[in-house]
Amino acid sequence: MARKTLTLTDELHSYMLSVSGHEAPVLRDLREATRALPNAEFQISPEQGMFMALLVKLMGANKTLEIGTFTGYSALTVALALPDDGKLVACDVSREWTSMGIPYWERAGVAGKIDLCIAPAVETLDALLADGQAGSFDFAFIDADKPSYDAYYERCLRLVRPGGLIALDNTFMGGSVADASNTGEGTVAMRALNAKIAADKRVTLSFLPIADGLSL
Repeated sequence: MARKTLTLTDELHSYMLSVSGHEAPVLRDLREATRALPNAEFQISPEQGMFMALLVKLMGANKTLEIGTFTGYSALTVALALPDDGKLVACDVSREWTSMGIPYWERAGVAGKIDLCIAPAVETLDALLADGQAGSFDFAFIDADKPSYDAYYERCLRLVRPGGLIALDNTFMGGSVADASNTGEGTVAMRALNAKIAADKRVTLSFLPIADGLSL
């Protein structure tokens, strides 16, 4: 019985993936294509994708939200887990990066489930609220610019229904959140938000050491 999560070596990670849930070939192909990019670290890990897909299925989620799409791997993961009439609103500012994922969404037959909004995410979220969609989303995934995480979190609390789920990625910030001497803008913002959520009586929190930290 371990008192804390094991250190994940390359060998143990490879073994874990070999016995984990099945990653669809279209997901694998998009992940491999993204790996060649200079900023490939923006993409979530396959084990995180499988975990998120399981959560979406267990919840019976139908209407979901994503803030930060990059090349579309996480959007594809969630869309594949949604029912045929499910919907994902995907927010991103880059037409260049998101356009890379669209052919894979089409190949997987889920492009019709994804509403891609190219605009600052706060604008899209505010528009959803103004449209009367508060409390109508089952699941939200936040994985975008870290200084804006708090703004995204507050809006997601209004958009996600009671009993729904908000997932925040990169809450470890490569471990820098535990280093008080690190005063980088993103690290300071994430450190403050982690503390805020830990004390937030509006939510029930689980902070998981998956990939670069995943707060639910």
